[in-house]
Amino acid sequence: MNNDKLQNKKVAILVESQYIPEEIAVYREKFNQYGMVVDFMSRLWGNAKMTFISTVSEAGKTPETLDVSIDFDKVKLEDYAAVIMSANYTSVRLRHFEPPDKKPITADMVKTAPAVDFYARAMKSQRIIKGALCHGLWIITPNPELLRNRKVICNNVVLADIINAGGVFSDDPSGVVVDKDLVTGRTYHETALFVDKIVEQILKVENGESL
Repeated sequence: MNNDKLQNKKVAILVESQYIPEEIAVYREKFNQYGMVVDFMSRLWGNAKMTFISTVSEAGKTPETLDVSIDFDKVKLEDYAAVIMSANYTSVRLRHFEPPDKKPITADMVKTAPAVDFYARAMKSQRIIKGALCHGLWIITPNPELLRNRKVICNNVVLADIINAGGVFSDDPSGVVVDKDLVTGRTYHETALFVDKIVEQILKVENGESL
């Protein structure tokens, strides 16, 4: 499907090592079919580019690699129609933070990881559709107030954390749950439907409809 209102709309996808290649392939294919632009981005630690390594599902299988040259600290969040936290353990890796000046760690510091801050800022704008697949909601749990009373679905491994953060688990048989500007999916197997639902919400925003 191609819609004029989707042409060249930008989607930010946060990635790190242990990403799932099949998920990434669907993002490239599906958003391209809609005429949209996909920007894979991460924390680049001052580098011009970083190469991330995929997870593998079978012993002895060779991981794939993904080159990323966009640091989310260098982009304008408002330029994006959607921000997606990719599946698997990418969100855990992106929650890494360093105590300032080697000071003792405090609980509030969990909110200072750049990716956590980036996603939290996106959550505060209803005009930006947020997506989190599989384990992706771990990017929100440092800011539980952003998840409280939001209807979501996630990988079973993450469920206790989501409930503790105040999220409302919905075991939708489709594997995808839409709560206004937040779209969540159970696993990477739901990526295609997950993308379609995100696009539906983007179009509602573009058309001035209520989410």
